[in-house]
Amino acid sequence: MTAPVIVWLRRDLRLADHAALTAAARIGPVLPVYVLDDHTPRHRRMGAASRWWLHQSLVSLDADLRKLGSRLILRRGKSHEVLAALRRETGARTVHALRHYEPWWRNAERAVGKVLDLVLHDGNFLAPPGSVLTGAGQPYRIFTPFWRALVERMPPPPPLPVPQSLGAPTFWPESDRLDDWDLLPTKPDWAGGMRAEWTPGEGGARARLDAFVGKAARYAETRNLPTSEGTSRLSPHLHFGEISPATIWQATAAAGGSVDTFLGELGWRDYAQNVILQLPDYGHRNARPAYDQLGWRDAPDDLVAWQQGRTGYPIVDAGMRELWATGWMHNRVRMIAASFLVKHLLIDWRRGEEWFWDTLVDADYGSNAVNWQWSAGTGVDSNMFVRIMAPLTQSPKFDAGNYIRRWVPELANLPGDTVHDPIIRPAGYPARMIEHTVARARALAVHAAMKDG
Repeated sequence: MTAPVIVWLRRDLRLADHAALTAAARIGPVLPVYVLDDHTPRHRRMGAASRWWLHQSLVSLDADLRKLGSRLILRRGKSHEVLAALRRETGARTVHALRHYEPWWRNAERAVGKVLDLVLHDGNFLAPPGSVLTGAGQPYRIFTPFWRALVERMPPPPPLPVPQSLGAPTFWPESDRLDDWDLLPTKPDWAGGMRAEWTPGEGGARARLDAFVGKAARYAETRNLPTSEGTSRLSPHLHFGEISPATIWQATAAAGGSVDTFLGELGWRDYAQNVILQLPDYGHRNARPAYDQLGWRDAPDDLVAWQQGRTGYPIVDAGMRELWATGWMHNRVRMIAASFLVKHLLIDWRRGEEWFWDTLVDADYGSNAVNWQWSAGTGVDSNMFVRIMAPLTQSPKFDAGNYIRRWVPELANLPGDTVHDPIIRPAGYPARMIEHTVARARALAVHAAMKDG
């Protein structure tokens, strides 16, 4: 009897362009396994929105595997213990997997490697994190030179096809029932907006890509407009590995126009992984130690108002309500909302990062941490703290009127540009938490005190 080869799946829930799956399929019977490991990440276990997405994605992946005569085995627990148990049950001695770079997954890979023969492959990024180096052989910490060096290595290799078949093991070990994992919200069921917006799974990812290809040439012109359909909305599919960045690059790179701006966003995702590879605690530690002395406010009521989209700044409130309803927020609005929390409210960026971690369907450790530290001015490559976005200016600049009307129904009937900054507040809509000029002066004073201290 030929021992099966385990394919350990994590954030790579696809069949196409999957180097670990392809390699295992060439060796013998394949045992695809997903382990719900909440122990290894500890406080970094997936947030509620991500768990909703995971449930749908696992359903889709199992259906796709069954078309190839295979199936998905679900187990729950510490990854190395679960995989060791499967070794005893099936005789499998080898595990193939794609490399992951979050600190907890690197720890898990070391633990798995002690109990089984672990073979790691690349494939979740344009280039393996840690492989794009300066002339002195050091990893980059600044995006622009990193991107220039990465582009020199592009295009990525052609994506691998879906295996034509997967050999089945002699017997299938028992699998958990997905419903028993309680990944879906029930009391209450707050996921209606996400169900309406998203189709998790490899098929949904491919449909998103197909819909975007024809728009890619105008990406730079439309990406900052919240009411446009100029963004790809591929971020959650990329995060869960339902589609590879190489597949997206190959499909869009020849679009012409301003597609290079979009490709740069794929590069930013690679850059974020390189940052957390160098600084594993980037999600909770200031990269610039001076900011440890910044006078953040302990203002729980203000934090809740921001989370609920009740700040009195329409563009901020629209973004926060879109996030709660759909698990996603337009990127330009993310920057505005993040800047507002950090600089208008002087609330520690980590409180915002924690909220996004729980509510985003694309809650990626590297990207989330790098983007928040960029907004806060605390990162290795970041916006200066003293550059403070003015929400009431940003809103008309990026034509966000209809976006606000959609997500802030209290303002839906306001005409023209009054929706950006209503002088007369409709019933139920709050006054501004703080005036922009007052908030700006306060933030600059706190920053100056930090520097003087």
